[in-house]
Parts: sequence; C-alpha cells; structure tokens
Amino acid sequence: MTTLPIFEHTLALTNQWLDDVGAALETDDRHRAYQALRATLHALRDRVLPEEAAQLGAQLPLLLRGTFYEGWHPAHKPLKERHVEQFLNHIHVDVPNGDAEAIARAVFGVLSARISAGEVEDLVNMLPSGVRELWPEPVARQG
Repeated sequence: MTTLPIFEHTLALTNQWLDDVGAALETDDRHRAYQALRATLHALRDRVLPEEAAQLGAQLPLLLRGTFYEGWHPAHKPLKERHVEQFLNHIHVDVPNGDAEAIARAVFGVLSARISAGEVEDLVNMLPSGVRELWPEPVARQG
C-alpha cells in the first residue's frame, strides 16, 4: 500500500516536534513526549479565545492539528482559571508521573521555535501572568 505524500510529510513533521519535546524533557520516550505535547496543547487551547486557538491550530502539522482539536468544545472557552497551579494541574492529569511545570516549559519552548513570533506573542498576551512566566525569555516578558 502506498502512503500519500501529505501523510508522509505530516508524520515527518510530527516526529520532529516530538523529537524537540523529547530533547527539551531529556527523554527518548516518544510516548512520553507525545503525552507532554498533547496535554500542554490542550491546556493552552482551553485558555485562549477560540479564534486564537484556531490560529494556533493552523500552524501545527496536520497530525498534531487533529490531536489539538481532539475533544475540544469551544462554546465555553476560554476557561476562567487565572492561576498557574490550575493550568499545571490540567497537564498533571494527563501526565501524572511528570513534572507539569517542566513539561509546560518544554512545550512552550518548542512552540516558540516552531510557530510564528506573532502567534506566540498573541498567545502569551492572552494568558495569566503566572502561565506567561512559563514561556521562554524574552517572550514571557512581553505585553
């Protein structure tokens, strides 16, 4: 069976993202990198306006875009949670044996490197200050 080039391309891009997350978390465990990326993307997605979530989703590889939108119900978003502990708890629920803060910092670093600077700035400016501080410098100090 032949795989379509678009699927081969998105799989290669997704693997690059997972490699980046794994490197940031200092792990070779691809499943763990995927869990960390998925949990952080979902926590982030649910804390920004639906329009902003859609703009972020548009910059993800096709395969990760599906993961990003999995289970999303934009009608009641963004969540009104204002504390970094609440944000990190959502990551902890999906990655119970991980350091949620390290995971968020790792994924935010990958996002900063792989999506447009304008989109990163928009996302960061929508987040509460405690969550904003988890982004790598100098992004975290903008806005």
